[in-house]
Amino acid sequence: MSLQVALLLLLRCLASTLAQYELCKSLVSTDEGSVWEHYACQPKAASMKDYMRIKVDPPGITCGNPPERFCTLENPYLCSDECDASNPDLAHPPQLMQDRERNGLITYWQTVTWRSHPEPLLANITLSWNKSLELTDDLHITFEYGRPTIMVLDKSMDHGRSWQPYQYYADDCLDAFNMQPKRVLDLNPTNITRVICTEQFSRWVGSKNEKNVKFEVRGRFAVFAGLRLQQMDNLYTRMESMKGLRDFFTFTNLRLRLLRPALGGTYVQRDNLLKYFYAISNIDVPARCKCNLHASQCLLVDGYLQCQCEHNTTGQDCQRCKKGFKAKSWKAGSYLPTPNGTPNTCAIAGSPSGSNCECYGHSNRCSYIDYLNIVTCVSCKHNTRGQNCQHCRLGYYRNASAELDDESVCIECNCNQMGSVHDRCNGTGFCQCKEGAIGAKCDECVAGYYWKQGCYPDVCDEEMLLCQNGGTCYQNQKCICPPEFKGVLCQQSRCEAGKDCNSASSLHLSTALLLLCTLLTHLLATLSPH
Repeated sequence: MSLQVALLLLLRCLASTLAQYELCKSLVSTDEGSVWEHYACQPKAASMKDYMRIKVDPPGITCGNPPERFCTLENPYLCSDECDASNPDLAHPPQLMQDRERNGLITYWQTVTWRSHPEPLLANITLSWNKSLELTDDLHITFEYGRPTIMVLDKSMDHGRSWQPYQYYADDCLDAFNMQPKRVLDLNPTNITRVICTEQFSRWVGSKNEKNVKFEVRGRFAVFAGLRLQQMDNLYTRMESMKGLRDFFTFTNLRLRLLRPALGGTYVQRDNLLKYFYAISNIDVPARCKCNLHASQCLLVDGYLQCQCEHNTTGQDCQRCKKGFKAKSWKAGSYLPTPNGTPNTCAIAGSPSGSNCECYGHSNRCSYIDYLNIVTCVSCKHNTRGQNCQHCRLGYYRNASAELDDESVCIECNCNQMGSVHDRCNGTGFCQCKEGAIGAKCDECVAGYYWKQGCYPDVCDEEMLLCQNGGTCYQNQKCICPPEFKGVLCQQSRCEAGKDCNSASSLHLSTALLLLCTLLTHLLATLSPH
């Protein structure tokens, strides 16, 4: 075999390997005619820098307002450069991190200088796509005028609601993050998803060519696929079998936390703080749309990336079955068996793939009950029950605005435990209330009752149940009585029955006055002169 033939075969082999899972279906001939054969599929990898939205904070961290001079670490005392947001030739706005540089002119975003030292110079760069993506190659960030000595790359999988560290970068990992430094080359199949701190991209080397900071994806792929990524089948097999591996490369947002700028290999020199700042000329994110192996194309629709879903799936990530195609539960496509995988197509209701039993997508298993001679759905999900998962579990009621095959078809009753007879409700969500309770959830009281961990009849009120003998009604729960009265409505005197409380009181008062007068007379007699 000639060298040229060998090279051609190698290229074809590589091309077929890299082009795996790019076809969702093909028309094949059978004895019954032409039919569609479906495969697991995914979009091609692409640079996602053109689709990303960039946000920089804190406000005012971008240089130029007000205009400011700066100098470089290579020429620290030649501070003739200027950043001025009002001058297009001297401005360095965030969008220059993703522009296409023309005519060899390097453009870059730049922060203010570290003039507020010793306060830390901190900047966050958030990259958003409003779409789930999967990294397919090394992520590159190109810094001008020196790479940060400390920074963190974060990722979010829920559109920025929560974040988790992706990788730490420092010139001294132990000092900055209390972590031992590691390289991707140090990882193995058991800890390939480990979050590490690397010193590889943070140390000052004194060369203008040392600009790149990477998040190494190829190195992690190579643990399974070999150094030249020629055994991609091994990687795809691991994607299916190793928990968390595929999610490790999945994200919706990325964030750079810049914690300390390049120092030029020395300590901070306070006599010239104009040479310390961050500047980024390019961020390249090689990735593909995550379509759960149900689409081979991902297009920009109304400003947002959208999977062009196949296999009767729908949603931005093809993450659910279309209505009417929920005879079994939705599943992501599978890379296995290679090379075409398994599409896990959503089946139309009542189709053979539904085991001849309609479960409305709430079960993917049926069972034959011999003595009843029926086929019934097993282990109904989404709070459903019944032979066809067509009813709601006790404690739930039917969502009138949802189709029977909708995952949210059953809504929890949420009956108030103190006010309701039990936790079940009727078909419109109303619970059965105890005496005195009212409301859909039995969490309110009718007139004449008050709430105190349940509804209790009013003891008193200002209209019908009046407190007597000058008593006052407190929150309809009790009468507050004057000292000489008692009873629920202050209707009973505190004096014993059959006795004249008024005459007894007068007698006691007269006796007390007589004693007081006697004492006063005796005191005056003692004080008068003889």
